[in-house]
Amino acid sequence: MSADRIRCTHTGSLPRPDDLVQIMWAVGDGIPVDANALEARVQEAVTEVVKRQVAAGVSIVNDGEMSKPSYATYVKDRLTGFEGQSVQSYNFEDLNDFPGSVELVQSNPGRRKRSAPACIAPIGVKDPDAAARDMEHLAAAAKAADAFATFSSAASPGVISIFFNNEFYGSREEYLFAIAEAIRPEYETIVASGATLQLDCPDLAMGRHMSYPDLDLEAFRRTIAVNIEALNHAVRNIPAESVRMHLCWGNYPGPHHRDVPLADIIDIVWTAKPQTVLFEGANPRHAHEWAVLAELGVPDDKVICPGVIEPQSNYIEHPELVAQRLRNWARVVGPDRLMAGVDCGFSIHVGMRGIDPEVAWAKLESLAHGCAIASRELAG
Repeated sequence: MSADRIRCTHTGSLPRPDDLVQIMWAVGDGIPVDANALEARVQEAVTEVVKRQVAAGVSIVNDGEMSKPSYATYVKDRLTGFEGQSVQSYNFEDLNDFPGSVELVQSNPGRRKRSAPACIAPIGVKDPDAAARDMEHLAAAAKAADAFATFSSAASPGVISIFFNNEFYGSREEYLFAIAEAIRPEYETIVASGATLQLDCPDLAMGRHMSYPDLDLEAFRRTIAVNIEALNHAVRNIPAESVRMHLCWGNYPGPHHRDVPLADIIDIVWTAKPQTVLFEGANPRHAHEWAVLAELGVPDDKVICPGVIEPQSNYIEHPELVAQRLRNWARVVGPDRLMAGVDCGFSIHVGMRGIDPEVAWAKLESLAHGCAIASRELAG
């Protein structure tokens, strides 16, 4: 981190080209697709998406998750054991309270196409080369575009456990640690390539109102503490500074009034090994929580990356608003431990269209401009 410049990044998924969406939907539907042609198209898409990130001014870029059907369900193609019945819908407490919102969520074609088959056999590595292919494409694209730095996202053991039902292992803990050990080589491959590993962890926040609404707060805290134990086990061979984690309450157009407050979980989140923590800080439900962390404090060994733009609205945040938000966060930690991010991904499932794809790129440009403004002001 630089003391005189706040770096900007995002959360992972970026809009995919329309033709790639159609190809990946075909794969998901079981329609035969030429594997070499798909790989070539993914590589082209990665090259273009990295170039656009650099042009927008993003400091730490990724492959936009071009090769993945979604940020979590991709593991069914990379790990063995996931061959049971797929869960097509999930129970969100906030949507139960406002059922008129359900159609807004379920009508999105990207969400309808996702597949998360249950675990019905031992978990192991099915495609040991998949992560390496991803990193080769990202490294080549980043070099061509002269990117400052790169990251690559991967599903955490906890989020895999809530999307893929366990019908094989005798306990949730056994299931979690089996996932952790099987996904560990992917994590290590990402870091060995020179990229930062990002672990996506909606289980630590969204899990409260999606998967564990019947638990009281203390029981939920115990649940996520075990999830973090599994996460730490999976990254035990990776330096903390090479890992970041994304805390998420769910990237869907719901009311989110059931979101667990940051203050109720952040002490447990800090026990995770990753040095950098990304979390929502721009949307109307969580934009106030800079004041929460200003009061509670941040451990000296942690870097924070709050979202200062959000991915669910076609409104393009003004650069001055981005800078204003960063000034607030600079009251929590100094600029040397502050990065600027996006609340969540722009297209977390293939074909998901929450906003106009071109607006997403305009938002990233505004993010970079706002970082430059805040960096100058804080340096002065």
